[in-house]
Amino acid sequence: MKFARRQILNLAAGIAALPMITRGTGAQSYPSRPVRIIVPFAAGGPTDVCARLVAQTLSERLGKQFFVENVAGGGGNIGIGQAAKAMPDGYSLLITVSSYVINPILNSKVPYDPTKNFDPVTLLASFPSALSVNPSIPADTVADLIKLIKANPGKYSYASPGIGTVAHLLGEQFRIVQSLDLVHVPFGGGGPAIASVVAGHIPITIAAVSATASQVKAGKLRALAVMGQTRSETLVDVPTIAQAGYPDLGGEDWVGVLVPNGTSPEIIALLQQEMAKVVALPNVKERLSMLGFEPIANTPGEFRNQIGLGTEKWGKVIRAANIKAE
Repeated sequence: MKFARRQILNLAAGIAALPMITRGTGAQSYPSRPVRIIVPFAAGGPTDVCARLVAQTLSERLGKQFFVENVAGGGGNIGIGQAAKAMPDGYSLLITVSSYVINPILNSKVPYDPTKNFDPVTLLASFPSALSVNPSIPADTVADLIKLIKANPGKYSYASPGIGTVAHLLGEQFRIVQSLDLVHVPFGGGGPAIASVVAGHIPITIAAVSATASQVKAGKLRALAVMGQTRSETLVDVPTIAQAGYPDLGGEDWVGVLVPNGTSPEIIALLQQEMAKVVALPNVKERLSMLGFEPIANTPGEFRNQIGLGTEKWGKVIRAANIKAE
């Protein structure tokens, strides 16, 4: 997802306006010094801005500085690998996205094990994708689109933000489950993928709702379904893929918090409780919504289960589609 520089600056400027709140109970001696939050992507992107929102409010709430350190490269692998080597003392956190579980399936040489090197804290938020078409395509529903593709084998293709992205895997899941002759065209991000469909070069796209919504509202794309479990607040009139009649399809990208394996359960519990309160703040919810995130802040156990389910789901798709790392 790409965001206008002005929007990112406005979000950053608004962080300072977040209200001061009182510290909760548990792990009373923590933190006693600054806490590093590793973001394995470049500064200025949506995951980075989300992390800075959380860091600022946790600093105010817990009385010590939480600061973001961007360690970009390798599709997130370099930063995650660095976080895996950090001391499990609660002073190094990782905020990352669902490529955390996808990358090790695509490439066995990643510098971390997603189930052994980290303990989950919370899944902060999800950001769903939408299945959309150029308005010239004669399909108003998912069923219409499936029928159209089956009637024209080899004719249709879909654009995604890139190989191994959740959008790509959703597209391959759609193709495999529905037995479609559908070609994948990867781009270097959601923006170029969407632009190609708006221009009519490619008929179909699966891309983040936040990157798609403005084109849908302008009539330049027709959204057929949101690929997440619930309707998007941004595209309220668009059904989920299950509501469209395909409960065996779908999945969401997410942004979550993890700590090196062996971190105190009391510290993990405290961090989860504080982060749940942070994302519930109206100002934070509004800013997350602007980024296309839908707040969740579930428990460590729930997040662990979601990691396991994601590993199983995307592993099946990657193996069935024979997807290889770029």
